Amino acid sequence: MTKLLRRSELALPACNDHMFAKAVTLGADLVFLDLEDATPVSLKEGSREKAITALNELDWGRTARAIRINGLDTQWCHDDIIEVVTRAGRNLDTIVVPKAKTAADVWWVDVLLTQLELKLGLERQIRLEVLIEEVEGLANAEAIATASPRVDAIIFGVGDFSLSQGARVDTNFEPLGDYPGDFWHYARAKVIVAARIAGIDAIDAPFPDYGNTEGYERDAKRASLLGYTGKWAIHPVQVPIANTVYSPTPEEIALAERNMKAYREAEAAGRGAVGVGGVLVDAAHVKMAEQVLARVALIEGAEPQRVV
Repeated sequence: MTKLLRRSELALPACNDHMFAKAVTLGADLVFLDLEDATPVSLKEGSREKAITALNELDWGRTARAIRINGLDTQWCHDDIIEVVTRAGRNLDTIVVPKAKTAADVWWVDVLLTQLELKLGLERQIRLEVLIEEVEGLANAEAIATASPRVDAIIFGVGDFSLSQGARVDTNFEPLGDYPGDFWHYARAKVIVAARIAGIDAIDAPFPDYGNTEGYERDAKRASLLGYTGKWAIHPVQVPIANTVYSPTPEEIALAERNMKAYREAEAAGRGAVGVGGVLVDAAHVKMAEQVLARVALIEGAEPQRVV
């Protein structure tokens, strides 16, 4: 599948249709209409209708179009997939699968989507992003990440994971007492390793305290250092922060270009590794530089945001 850019993934309650038109203009790489936790039980079915209308009628521009379905253990999940894909599948890029515990959860969604795509004659395969937000899901993260070729991102869902783990945290999912280092480092590290095994993206958790933009930026930078390529946003103010944090800096770009140039010049002269500014540059550094420059090309639009 063509690579998608997903520095920022903006969550939007599917019941709040008065927000839809504005949300898709905010510059988020992906907006998902949330049929799950952000939608009250009494509004589940009506919100599904609103999501279908938004997918079919709004101009989403280059923003990737997504929904988060209800959990596989609920009575709404099956109809979320059947109804939305049947009536708006041609305008849907991604389905976000919540609370995956095993690879079989992903397999079930994959099989149902395959049947629908064949039945409806959809030429474009709908992607999956899968939330790791249960302790069992974290234990099976590698199997989940590799369960289907549709999966092109896994997401660390810290909120439900806090509950599953029994962690003593506040409403921003931060520890209620002193804790050395990053409270969620183990989970974040395991998710990114699983993503890299599968060759897919890892997306960092939401940050409910949207008034604390410095805290959001801090969390985003920590995840970015580990290798995460994006973060959820639950408020418009978080979108530009994520877009900046998960884009290469001018310094990173300049270093990548310098290292590539020096190594290629040495290679052309019949040499291997070369010193640049007193630092060794070898083939591994070239691969790192290529990754940086490929991400720049993706951000600049050298690759399409979605397959059409």
